[in-house]
Amino acid sequence: MMTLFTRGTAALLLLILFAHGVLAADLLRAEPESVGMSSERLARIKPFMQRYIDDNKLTGIVTLIARNGKIVHFEKVGILNSDTGEELQKDSLFRIYSMTKPIVSVAAMMLLEEGQLLLDKPVADYLPAFKDTKVLVDGVEVPQSHPFTVRELMSHQAGLTYGVFSNTPVDKQYRAAEILGNQDLADMVSELSKIPLLNQPGTKWVYSVSADVLGRLIEVVSGQPLDAYLASRLFIPLKMNDTFFEVPKDKAHRFGTNHMLDAETGSLKVIDRPETSAYTKEVTFFSGGGGLVSTAADYIRFNQMLLNGGILDGARIISPKTIQIMTTNHLAAEVHSGFGERPGVASTYGFGLGFAVLLSPPLTGLGSEGAYTWGGMAGTIFWNDPKEDLTAVLMVQMQRNPYPLREEFKNLVYQAIVE
Repeated sequence: MMTLFTRGTAALLLLILFAHGVLAADLLRAEPESVGMSSERLARIKPFMQRYIDDNKLTGIVTLIARNGKIVHFEKVGILNSDTGEELQKDSLFRIYSMTKPIVSVAAMMLLEEGQLLLDKPVADYLPAFKDTKVLVDGVEVPQSHPFTVRELMSHQAGLTYGVFSNTPVDKQYRAAEILGNQDLADMVSELSKIPLLNQPGTKWVYSVSADVLGRLIEVVSGQPLDAYLASRLFIPLKMNDTFFEVPKDKAHRFGTNHMLDAETGSLKVIDRPETSAYTKEVTFFSGGGGLVSTAADYIRFNQMLLNGGILDGARIISPKTIQIMTTNHLAAEVHSGFGERPGVASTYGFGLGFAVLLSPPLTGLGSEGAYTWGGMAGTIFWNDPKEDLTAVLMVQMQRNPYPLREEFKNLVYQAIVE
């Protein structure tokens, strides 16, 4: 019989995690030239980022790069808290929002490796609430052509949506039900299953609450709340001691303000403060789609584990073959990802199981075929480039960021490769 961990158990796991006392950034450091990168060219990054701060476009930025498993660049500019003016630090905590999705996707694939999960099994076999969920077609609710599967869930092809990016009848029902405002993931699934799917499973890529549903699936299959499962299976083994859904009180001083452009003044305004943030209150809704707080150093450890074939510092998390299937395009030829499709670069990106995957060398920037990536709502981004044995993380805190910072950072990273 499945036994759920208590909230106290999750807290104990986190205490164990923090007691390790190991710096999350303690990947080996190296002179850039020793791994085929240029110190002089990498030195272009910090002043470039500083201009965003000086022009009052952003408040603070952390950039971190590793090649061949060694850190070659780790810099910070700007402030942590717009209210106090406190300086940003390399170990400052960031709302990573959708960069939670790859972490939860890896967590789910660990269950697949243990024989507890199958990609082509209906999600309803694990979450029975979805057994009778219909599809809205031309205003009429009809049965699903086939029950949406775990694979379709993980690749945003299940027929779910987010409720905020479009104004379809289904999106309106999501907003009315406040799908992401439930007490916990079980309540969310219960409410979500009553709303029809946006389209038949497998026919479209639609960015959605799929990773939140996946989080609930992990809870049911593993018998643990998502926070406890991630802590015990990922964060403790990887020494990611600064990654959590709820910011501990003794770390709240490292958690800053989040921002958005004021439409009237064109200046930055604070939209979330540490002292009133939901992240510093008791969290019961463990959003697999966007609920984690982390640091650049913690996230680079997760990335490096993937680049290493699923292992870091002796901790085997996942198999290289599992990573291979996760970072392979799972979209059919007639299904487009919905991003990166501009004239001359159509269908450059596909989508794997938790990641966008570059299908061919980019024509509008630098990079490599086979690189995989994802970003967060506040402007954060990471990518891994297996061909170059390269990983990079960018951390900022600005929602609806209108600036091409992600692409600029990517170009600045790749131009520093000289071998």
